[in-house]
Amino acid sequence: MPKLKTRRAAAKRFNTTGTGKIKRMKPYKSHILESKSPKRKRNLRKATLVSKTMTEAVRKMCPFI
Repeated sequence: MPKLKTRRAAAKRFNTTGTGKIKRMKPYKSHILESKSPKRKRNLRKATLVSKTMTEAVRKMCPFI
């Protein structure tokens, strides 16, 4: 059986919490920020958890995180 390899693009985007859940940053924070309210931009700074439906897909892409 071949070696398991991590998808590097996914590995850069996800981290694991202490309890084993997968953490990600929110999108839409890179440009066209003038039209977004300060409250919206402030909330986009925070990390969030990957949904339960996508967790299995992320684990397959990153088997070692």
